[in-house]
Amino acid sequence: MMSFPGGTSVSHLDVYSDAAGDGICGGSPHLHLVSTEAYLVVSGEGELQSIDGEGYRETPLTAGSVVWFTPGTIHRAVNNGGLRVVVLMSNAGLPEAGDAVMTFPAEVVADAAAYAEAASLGAPQEQAGRAARRRDLAVAGFEVLRDAALAGDPAPLAAFHAAAGALVRERAAAWPGLVAAGPLAQAQESLALASAVAAGDVGHLATARVHEAAASTGERRFGMCGRLRTYDVTAVPTDQESSR
Repeated sequence: MMSFPGGTSVSHLDVYSDAAGDGICGGSPHLHLVSTEAYLVVSGEGELQSIDGEGYRETPLTAGSVVWFTPGTIHRAVNNGGLRVVVLMSNAGLPEAGDAVMTFPAEVVADAAAYAEAASLGAPQEQAGRAARRRDLAVAGFEVLRDAALAGDPAPLAAFHAAAGALVRERAAAWPGLVAAGPLAQAQESLALASAVAAGDVGHLATARVHEAAASTGERRFGMCGRLRTYDVTAVPTDQESSR
């Protein structure tokens, strides 16, 4: 039984089209500490603003673009018109467990309670407003990091990385288990199947099945970069699948 390829998660993202405090339309800048993220652009135009050890960069996004960024890359999705992407995240379940830190100003990231308050979406009727406010706060911190990168000063980025690590350290204790049960387990299963085929055993082919992902229902939820439609890509046990 295998889950979605590579132990990844998949979602459909409509990047926010309203303007942040700097007049640019798009999402909340943030990074992931362990997971790699990929954008497969479905339609529209925009760009990915990013900050990493090599500095600040703007990568154009148009229909058909495939862009991915590794852990520690601060990224901001910019919507120049109708930008919609399919998002693939490595380590399915880990991003949902807190593998992301938004680029709030340094004093907020250094205070776990202040960060939690700034990141919270609150009650359903508050979520649109709070999503916009947290995006604007993340953009304010992003501008400081961007300007430092453009000036050739690596210290603010290094300080943000350290603060982000400190912020998530306690909850990160559960992350190795999520990786072991997800992508590592799938890689081990693939290795076992490859070894079986090499030994002339193809018995697993008889259990082949098609799986269809169930999309989340109702309104798209507010994510960091836009409105999300998520998909349940966990594997269905063979006995359940065959009973349909």
